[in-house]
Amino acid sequence: MYGQGKRVVGYFFQVPTKSIPFAFWSMAVDRVFTRNFPGVHFSKLLGTGTGKTFTPSDAELTRWGMIVVIDSDSIDAFDRSAVIARWRKRTKNEFRVIMKPISSHGLWAKTNPFDFAEPQSNPESPIVAITRARIKWNKNLVFWRSVPPVVTDLYASPGLISAIGIGEAPIGLQGTFSLWESAGALRTFAYKGAAHQRAIADTQRIGWYSEELFSRFEVLEQRGSLNHSSSN
Repeated sequence: MYGQGKRVVGYFFQVPTKSIPFAFWSMAVDRVFTRNFPGVHFSKLLGTGTGKTFTPSDAELTRWGMIVVIDSDSIDAFDRSAVIARWRKRTKNEFRVIMKPISSHGLWAKTNPFDFAEPQSNPESPIVAITRARIKWNKNLVFWRSVPPVVTDLYASPGLISAIGIGEAPIGLQGTFSLWESAGALRTFAYKGAAHQRAIADTQRIGWYSEELFSRFEVLEQRGSLNHSSSN
C-alpha cells in the first residue's frame, strides 16, 4: 500500500486546552518510545505555531506533532501503538500524512533523515515541504525581522493548501510544514516569490543558520486536515 522501503509519516494533533499538560508531558516521555519503535529510523516530536509569523510569538499550545522515518511494513503497527492511541484519545482534530521524499538537502540534527529520495511517481499528487533550521543565537532577532514579507508571499501563493510552523524548542530550532496542491505550485513560490528570493540571498549574506534542511515529499496518503477543528 505504501510501497517498499522507508517512508515518512507526519502526525499533527489538535487538543483541547485542558489537554495541554498532557501534551507537554508526552513531548518529554514519548521521545524514547518513538525512537525505539521497531522499524523507526528517525523521529522528532514537535511543537507548532499558527504560521502567521513563524516566530516564538506564534506558538500554538493546542497543536503538536511528530515526524518519523519508518519502514513501510511498520507504519500500521506504529499507527496502532500506545503512544498514538494516547494522543488520539485526547485529540479533537488529527492530520496524518504518509509521504516519500522526492528531494532533500541539508541536515537535521547532523544527519539528512530523508536521504532516500525517489522520483515523483504521480504528477497529480499533493506535495509537502518541510524546512528546518538551527538559528545561530546571535542571529535570532535579524532572522525574525526578515520573516513577515516571506509569510505574506507564502499565503498569497496559488496552490498553497496549508502551512504551519514547527519547532523542537521555542527559540532557535524552527521550521515550516506546508502542504501544496502540486510540485509546480511549490516551485513557483520557492523560485519566483520576491520575498523568498530575498530571504535566500540574506541567508547566504548573513549566515544566520548553523544547520538547515529543505525537503519535498510526494503525498501517498493523507487523513484528516491541517485546518483547525471548530469543536471545543
